Amino acid sequence: MAELVDLCLCMTVNPGWGGQAYIPTSAEKIGRLARLLPPSVVVQVDGGISLETIGEAAGAGAGLLVAGSSVFQAPDPPAAFAALQAELDSAPRSRRAGRP
Repeated sequence: MAELVDLCLCMTVNPGWGGQAYIPTSAEKIGRLARLLPPSVVVQVDGGISLETIGEAAGAGAGLLVAGSSVFQAPDPPAAFAALQAELDSAPRSRRAGRP
């Protein structure tokens, strides 16, 4: 059945509203999901992605990350996005995450 899936969304907060904190056990959930799916399926993570959590999520196997509040509620959204990208680029990534 996994051959029918291109992308699998993993929520790292309780769905419902923006601005929630990343659930601390999310890295384990991301890792389990990444190992369960074939490498062709991208694991997308949504919820609580910030400078403090982006590296952990990517390291666990996330290949696509959604950062809403940490960007759009920042005083300077372009600078916030650039900081997240820099943190992601410097973080160790899982081979499963889709980037070297």
